[in-house]
Amino acid sequence: MTLAAGSRLGPYEILSPIGAGGMGEVYKAKDTRLGREVAIKVLPEVLASDRDRLSRFEGEARSASALNHPNIVTIYDIGRTDSVSYISMELVAGRTLREILAEGPVPLKRLLSVAGQVADGLARAHEAGIVHRDLKPENVMVTRDGHVKILDFGLAKLVPQQGFDASEFPTAIEPTRPGVVLGTVGYMSPEQASGKPLDYRSDQFSLGSIVYEMAAGKRAFSRGTAAETLVAVIRDEPEPLQSFAPSIPLALRWVIERCMAKDPQERYAATRDLARDLAHLRDHASEVSAESVAGRVVPARRRRWLVPALLAGLLLAALLASFAALRLRRETAASPNAVRFAISIPPGTTYSPGEVSRGFSVSPDGTRVVIEA
Repeated sequence: MTLAAGSRLGPYEILSPIGAGGMGEVYKAKDTRLGREVAIKVLPEVLASDRDRLSRFEGEARSASALNHPNIVTIYDIGRTDSVSYISMELVAGRTLREILAEGPVPLKRLLSVAGQVADGLARAHEAGIVHRDLKPENVMVTRDGHVKILDFGLAKLVPQQGFDASEFPTAIEPTRPGVVLGTVGYMSPEQASGKPLDYRSDQFSLGSIVYEMAAGKRAFSRGTAAETLVAVIRDEPEPLQSFAPSIPLALRWVIERCMAKDPQERYAATRDLARDLAHLRDHASEVSAESVAGRVVPARRRRWLVPALLAGLLLAALLASFAALRLRRETAASPNAVRFAISIPPGTTYSPGEVSRGFSVSPDGTRVVIEA
């Protein structure tokens, strides 16, 4: 069912079409009561009689309206007019991530900003017990100023808070039957592609696939047919990211690989932790890039002492070189005038206070080496 500009749907006046997807057509409309522009999502007439599809459509509104987060689209209203079911939601001006990806790999700074915002929105949904289940570039909107909105909770399903059995928790829609696959091929998790029970970690896999694509400029899983792609999601590993994006920080590669682990147990225990990792990488992009150039990733706990240790080693090397040079000069030149100077002892190097050896001594407070030549 196509709505013409100027037609009415309840209190909404249709302005123009925006797009269409598996769960309905989307129009730009005006709320005549409040005088604001909104997005109207309409379930196609041919599917309106499908009770399962209609249930999922209404479940989208219930799930998304329960969330209040700057990175999740706001649901205003749900209605039904002349057998047409619709959802009124926030109108987001911008482009989908799919449109952005059409331009090629996403620059690191923008990639981390988008990924971090999506993870933050997902973390909020997961904390409320809601799994998106259809996260893909088409469902991520990016505004002109870089703000991200997650769209379309059309396949959303309430799951228990961590620690409960999903099979014993009431769902917002009809429970997925064993063997039934819902989602988008290429972005769904292995457990989702297999028709198995899933939880919030399935969304982590989908986000990992999206971030991989942003970095590499190509999909993580893409085969000749949908069936072959499903098999690849279940069995195959994506090509190493460094083959396509060698400049991507190793720390980010590690995050992506963890999200895309075949076993959900190997992913993040909480999506909030994933959001924090991405936020840290975003806020320290220049540092992690430098680590990538160096060819290694240094864990945060080690980075705290690595720099002091390197400086200590350099200072100690300089100290020993100076001492050797002075001894050589004393022995060869046989100067009658002794020269004394002090150098601070590098952190991590210990001498006993007052210790005296040939050519140098330690100050009483143990902080400096006094060299005599």
